[in-house]
Amino acid sequence: MFNRINEDIKTAMKAKDKGRLDAIRYLKAMLIENKVSKSPKPELDVVVSYVKKLKDSIGLFPEGSDQRAKTELEITFLTPYMPEELKEEGVANLIKEIIQGLDNPNMGMVMKELSPKIKGRFDGKKASQMVIAALKS
Repeated sequence: MFNRINEDIKTAMKAKDKGRLDAIRYLKAMLIENKVSKSPKPELDVVVSYVKKLKDSIGLFPEGSDQRAKTELEITFLTPYMPEELKEEGVANLIKEIIQGLDNPNMGMVMKELSPKIKGRFDGKKASQMVIAALKS
């Protein structure tokens, strides 16, 4: 991922795309900081958690504000580094497979197996609602 980020930084510098350059540089700094920490996380987890924080912060800014627009743009710039999003049907199929593979499944057991498979690729809250619905049926 570092090589890709470095290439994208060069491209953004040549294009004089300050917004993209700032977003990618900040991401690179976060990855470097993670790498030298006492308990480093996988690079993808760092990217996913940062983009999630950005998405959560959008609601804090008033509609049409410069800060909100800047945050939305930053999310757009960082989206290519995110894992491919899962579709709702794919998650529903995963849930069915997990439930079928368990004896006497419950919410905790299903979410324990599902969470690592969807991390950063699908909204966890929505997935838990889907698990509840699947367990009721």
